[in-house]
Amino acid sequence: MPVANTEERLRSLLATLEECEAVLLDRANAETARLLSLAILELRMELHKVTDSELKALCDMMASDEPRPAVRRFPPYLKLVK
Repeated sequence: MPVANTEERLRSLLATLEECEAVLLDRANAETARLLSLAILELRMELHKVTDSELKALCDMMASDEPRPAVRRFPPYLKLVK
């Protein structure tokens, strides 16, 4: 299967999962919506070629106690694109 077609199918699946997540949140099913959000995150990471270690670095940076500048600049590999 060509890469473009695979990415197109993944983007379509992502859109469907996001719609399902919105429905779950509207129906006050927060726990299931949170579980679905993990699948959405995994899919976004796959689409944008973000590795687990890059995500961990971003989380560590966000959780850091270091003073944060008013405008935060992240290295390009730490930017997650929605």
